[in-house]
Formats: sequence, C-alpha cells, structure tokens
Amino acid sequence: MSLLKRLLGGGNAPEAPASAPVLVNAYATLVDLPPLDLPHRLLGARDRSDPELAEHLRGFVGYVMSRGDGQMTATRYYVWRHLQRVRHHVSFEIDEAHLGWIEPWAKAANALLFLPDGSVRAPDGAIVIDAQGEGDPDAAIPFPDDAVARRPRTRAALADAVLQPPAGMAPALGAGELVLRAPEEVLHRALALLYLAARAHARATGLPAIPAGQEEHNPLGAAALTPQERAFLADEGADADAAAGLTWRYEAANSLLWALGVAGAEIDDSSAMADVDRLWASVAPLTRGAGAQAVRLRPASEILDALDRTWLEHWIVRQARQKEVEPGHINGDVVVERHVALNWLTNFQNEPEVAWDDTDTPT
Repeated sequence: MSLLKRLLGGGNAPEAPASAPVLVNAYATLVDLPPLDLPHRLLGARDRSDPELAEHLRGFVGYVMSRGDGQMTATRYYVWRHLQRVRHHVSFEIDEAHLGWIEPWAKAANALLFLPDGSVRAPDGAIVIDAQGEGDPDAAIPFPDDAVARRPRTRAALADAVLQPPAGMAPALGAGELVLRAPEEVLHRALALLYLAARAHARATGLPAIPAGQEEHNPLGAAALTPQERAFLADEGADADAAAGLTWRYEAANSLLWALGVAGAEIDDSSAMADVDRLWASVAPLTRGAGAQAVRLRPASEILDALDRTWLEHWIVRQARQKEVEPGHINGDVVVERHVALNWLTNFQNEPEVAWDDTDTPT
C-alpha cells in the first residue's frame, strides 16, 4: 500500500481510539536535519539518497494539486515549491499530549507536516491545505529565517524599479537549504557557455571565433557542451537569429564566473553587459592544467543575495514585457541569463541536479 493511502486510510478502516498516537509525516527542506528531540516513535526516515523519495514527492505534489477544484493558487504553488526542495522525509507517531513538541522542531527543520486527515500543515499546526482543498489563509508556509531576512534588503535594492514584485512573493533559498554545484563543474559549465557564445557570435556575424570559441584554446569548454549545445553547433543550417540569441550566453558564463570569484566577472550592475575580452583574459589560464582544480565558490550568503535579487529582477522584466513598458535600469537579456545560471548553480525552483538544458526560471 502506498504511503499516502496508508496515511489517509481505506474506506472501511475502523475509527482509531481517542488515545491512539498521531501519525505525522514531516517534509523538511534543510540539508542537515535537526535531531528529532521530542517524544516519538520513529516509523521511517529517508533523504534524497533514497531514489524512491523523488517519486514519492512527485506523487505528493499531485495529491496537493488535486484537492478541491484543482486550480493553481499561491498556496498550492508554494507548497509545490516546498516539496520540490525537500531533503528529508520523516514519519513518526507522537502522543496527543506531546503535540506541542512538534512546532519548535518543525520550524528548525523548515518542515511542512502531513496528517492522517489529509491535511498539509504549517509547523504550528495551522492548516495550509486540507483534503477538500481549503485552508487557513493565515497559515504560514515555512521559510528559513535567513531567507526571510534577505528579502527586505533585496526589495530595498530594487526600490527604484518601475514595477514592484508582489508583497507576498516568497523569498528564495536559505543557507541551510543550499546545495551548490562543485566548483570544478561550475567552471566547466562557464567555459562551455563561453565556447558556445563565441561560436554563435562567429556564425551570426561571419567573423572568426575569438579564442574562447576555439577548441585549442578552450578544450574544457568544448568538452563540457550539453547535448542541445552540441546539436546547435553541428547544425550548419541554424539561422542567424538563433545564433545571435545564443551570444547572450556570455552573460550566463559571466554569472557563473562571478560565483567563482574570477576577476573580470561582475554582476552588480544589472543594466551592463559583460566585458567579454576581460572575462576571457581572466579565465583563460584556468582552461588547462591544475588551475581548474583550484577554483572556489564565493560565500553562500553572497550567492543567495544575487539569486534573490535576480529572481525579483526577472519578475520585473517579464511583467514589463507583458505591459510593454521599460523595466528601468535592468537589461532584461542580462537578467534572463543570470537567472538561468544562478538557478542551475543553486538548484533553485528545479529538481535536484537538474541538467543545464532543462533548467527552469519561473517567476
């Protein structure tokens, strides 16, 4: 019997006695789960190393989306995003007398709770969404404290923007949820993006590719191309517009190289394009030998600041395009590429370890 069916029970299941312990399933997004220091009987615990957890979470998302009229709401959306970030699933029984112990642990674990009545609950027990698709509008989906604290700083930085994101727009990741790509993988991806953009620019203009787009000068980048990137380069019939569009991958490469602390990579100004010549001069020494193994990522807090800002900037860009107004001091093409790069780097709004070609940037 599936876990959800076991929790919800069959139609002929007898009523449990009043003194029966309460079955709780907790879905925590933190990489390091805090100790379950409350009176309980553990029934099961698994993390992302269990291949069945991903399938279970997809099924749980389907359950949430199917409640009531099944229409997408802000609450359903953020429950979905929470489940997408889940790193630990813990199932335990606890006596009713000890239910008050759950809240501080669930807050510390950044966990949503699922109870046998079919309800998804906040750490304090408030109903986020019940089996009929209803919920308490004041129920708060949990977010890590540092992610919540970052949002006012992000909004202050964008205070002069023509359009302002909704007040209820959730924060991005917290440091305790963050799983970054390995530095060497990030460097190889950035070099591949430089290679692709240089080759695309050469095709769009008819000029020779700069060294970044030449295999003898950028062997790591040529070797790290994705299937879609290889397909484009192999298709001699690709039109000039498609090639010109891919030259914006310089901006994605710039963002990843910034995350690696490479000199010449800057993202402070969201209206400015990368200086490709300076960028290549800074990274060229890392394309061969042991230099690629010495790269390090910036502190997580800096990457998360950039992620939160870029997410809101991309929202502004999309809304500006829909309303046919200028987005202000934001270059939309730069921000789009930066969002792809940072979402891939942090696995934000995507399944863990998503491929570059499949990276999504919802706003």
